[in-house]
Amino acid sequence: VQLQASGGGLVQAGGSLRLSCVAPGRTFSSYAVGWFRQPPGKEREFVAGISGSGIGLFYTDSVKGRFTISRDNAKNTVYLQMNSLVPEDTAIYSCAATLKRQLDYAPNYDYWGQGTLVTVSS
Repeated sequence: VQLQASGGGLVQAGGSLRLSCVAPGRTFSSYAVGWFRQPPGKEREFVAGISGSGIGLFYTDSVKGRFTISRDNAKNTVYLQMNSLVPEDTAIYSCAATLKRQLDYAPNYDYWGQGTLVTVSS
């Protein structure tokens, strides 16, 4: 499964961005998808995950109430809507796909897209 992440950019604190993760040419409704981020000089961390059906939604505590993960299986796309952004959200964001159930554990993911940079200015 090839994944393509896009939508990053520079935004002021309090602003919004929407990231997209596309798996072109392949139906990936059977795969759960997670978003991870790696802030400058820090370890990669789980941000949000969504089950293949779109029913199961998971978020790390720091983004709850601000970020929303969703998917459109007809378009082979998973979205991450990010609102009320803060400088601490600055990171390279990557999407990944897995058939496993535990979504907050990076080694469970078999397929990774390239990252997209999100920079939040204060």
